[in-house]
Amino acid sequence: MDEFFQSALGVGLNSNDIDVLQMALRAVIIYVVTICVVRMGKKRFMGGATVFDVILGIIVGSLASRAITGNAPLLPTTGAIAVLVSLHWMFSAIAVRSRSFGNLIKGTSDVIIRDGQIDHDRLRKAHMSGGDLEGDLRSTGVDDVRDVLEGRLEPSGKFSVIKKKIH
Repeated sequence: MDEFFQSALGVGLNSNDIDVLQMALRAVIIYVVTICVVRMGKKRFMGGATVFDVILGIIVGSLASRAITGNAPLLPTTGAIAVLVSLHWMFSAIAVRSRSFGNLIKGTSDVIIRDGQIDHDRLRKAHMSGGDLEGDLRSTGVDDVRDVLEGRLEPSGKFSVIKKKIH
């Protein structure tokens, strides 16, 4: 039975020697394992992605592709993916309890607009142009910066707006 799985998965073969069926079976295994491992991680992993989340996504994708193509051994690579997602989960749990640790690994938001006034220094530091800001405001339903109580560039890269209350 062990020989059957080794042969079916192309275990021990060079990546150039793995055939289509072996690569397809590896892809199915990596797909299922990655879904299970990521589902065990936090729910917002790819939804409200911060740089912290994106980095994990890139690394997991890179490892998974190497395991599928045979450029990395299948079982150790799936183990590495599980360890990274566990580490990500652990860091997220610590970040929930420690604001400073959360700020360190996830970043903080930058106030770009306060009471209808644009902070041009922060806009420049965020590498945003006036056109970028106008587009972000339009996407939140704001057509005049004077209607904004506060506008923030969030750690995810999204722009959030609190509109002034009209009496």
